Amino acid sequence: MSRPARPVLSLPPWLAHTLRTQRGPVPWSAVTRGALAAGPLLLVAVLADRTSLGVVAAIAAMLAGVNDRPGSRRASVRRLGVPAMAGAAGLFVGTYAGEHLGAVPLTLVLTCLGLVAGGISAVGAVASGAGTQILVAAAIGAGMPLPESGWMRAVAYLGGAAWLVALRLVPPTPGALVGDFRFDGERDAVAGVYDAVAELLDAVATPHANARRVALTAALDHAQDALTGPRLRRFASSSAERRLHAQYAAALPLGEAATALAWAGEAVPGRASEGPRRLAAAVRGNTHTGPLPAPSRSAPALRALDDALLHAAEAFDRGRENRDLHTRRRSVKDLVRAVFGAGGREYGLRVGLCFGASAGIAQALHHAQWYGQHEHWYWLPATAVFLVKPDLGPLVSRVLCRAAGTVLGALLFAGFAAVLPRPEGLIALVALSGALIPVATRHFAAQTAVVTVLVLALVMVGGEPQASVSRIGETLLACAIVLVVGHLPMPGQRGGGVRARLGAAGRAAYGYLDHVLRESDGVAHGGADARALRWTLRREAYRALAEARTAIALAAAELPALARHTEGADDVVATLERLVDTTTACAVHLDDSGRLTPWHLAELNELLDELAEERDRVGLRIPEAPEVPLAG
Repeated sequence: MSRPARPVLSLPPWLAHTLRTQRGPVPWSAVTRGALAAGPLLLVAVLADRTSLGVVAAIAAMLAGVNDRPGSRRASVRRLGVPAMAGAAGLFVGTYAGEHLGAVPLTLVLTCLGLVAGGISAVGAVASGAGTQILVAAAIGAGMPLPESGWMRAVAYLGGAAWLVALRLVPPTPGALVGDFRFDGERDAVAGVYDAVAELLDAVATPHANARRVALTAALDHAQDALTGPRLRRFASSSAERRLHAQYAAALPLGEAATALAWAGEAVPGRASEGPRRLAAAVRGNTHTGPLPAPSRSAPALRALDDALLHAAEAFDRGRENRDLHTRRRSVKDLVRAVFGAGGREYGLRVGLCFGASAGIAQALHHAQWYGQHEHWYWLPATAVFLVKPDLGPLVSRVLCRAAGTVLGALLFAGFAAVLPRPEGLIALVALSGALIPVATRHFAAQTAVVTVLVLALVMVGGEPQASVSRIGETLLACAIVLVVGHLPMPGQRGGGVRARLGAAGRAAYGYLDHVLRESDGVAHGGADARALRWTLRREAYRALAEARTAIALAAAELPALARHTEGADDVVATLERLVDTTTACAVHLDDSGRLTPWHLAELNELLDELAEERDRVGLRIPEAPEVPLAG
């Protein structure tokens, strides 16, 4: 008689997300930059007897360090620089508002700033970082007692961030001296695309195929971001960079063919993945491809794969320039839709209410002398900013992690402050904390603990007494404010961020499908231009789907009272993904035969009917689907 199976303990999504930790190798380059950023800046300022400016510069370097993620140097300029400029503007505005406005007008100004920054944060990751820094810096400027004027504080803030950007751009990455080290991040990103294609081919006709396709989308997004960062010239100005652009462009037809093979679900020869792997090695080593495996042309997608391999080998060996990275700038209309749409409005209201309420309560406590001798009322609104940002994780997860991390960090600092000499010991503690930030970003609680130690050390070096106990109290108060505001009813339909991402994904998927159908009808003339536009539309569709998936996963990990507002969204995005995969398979077949089969048309119509039902069930507003001819 068999024993009954033991029940499996399943944690609720909100708790499982709180305990989840990212994994991966230690980013030693980022650790080194962190150690050389805030600590040395503060040391130089102390030696120059400009401690207060050093504190501001160190804060800017710390916040830039939080945004210091793996990637290319070019992409890091935007990821670190844009939020830093926003933070400097926030510090400037906050300083003069704090000097010339009373408690009530100041609270109103900060609330309006929160509304604007929250709406802008819905545009994307860089905009969200800019929204965070402008609010944190505005609170610091309004509340931190410093002798310098607003413009001097802003210059010091920019200087601190610029120092970290310089550390990111100038020194070579250890172990990445192949070819031109300036493009080591781009080279790794492009090689990762070919590796992802190979892994997808290995997973064809297995249960892992969909996960590998998602990984390919992530690799393409990463490479696209790495190559499309800001530049002084319009096009790539060096042969190494032009070669990388050509290698990236050559990966797109490979990804298209691999996706079509995964959609068909028929096993492919084992040697099919050897070619992309050799291409990945050639990118990393900056070498030629060498011999590629023998072709296997028994199906349209396999023929497309072999043609793409030959095209890639030619691009690798000749190194021809390819200026098209198959990305388009977002139009003004798209930006306005993001800021003022359902997602931007809900985001802005949440951030504005939390920031304004915390600033008002902090002002009231400050003027009531609750702080005693401490002049740091700005901690409460600054803490609320990190807690209210939806893209930093589910609400309850952020609150629990922030509270636990602050308590741990404050207790650790209290112990350090009791034994370390001042100021040299505290400066060393700032440098150590800066080095730990890139590792601590894997979990919000760990990051909070490290940042708490660093901030308390900066405050003490700036001349204020030890403030661990009040830091804990203000964090717990901010947690309570954000939890209350986060569950308040809001105008309009809840889950606006998820619905906005789903709407964008639907529009992108329909645009891609419409282009392929126009090609099949002969309206969109074939050739290089039509195919390049098709790859651009496919990239936009898959990127929009990935962003929608991320937003849905975060919303699903909220408490049930909030998670229920986005129920059914995962079914919609899954159907959209199948629609885009089917459209890709149709495009590959169209290149091979010049027309779509009744089977392809039937699949498209079935998916569109299913999508229409799901869209109506969840109340999603996206444009009508393009008209697909009936099969037969």
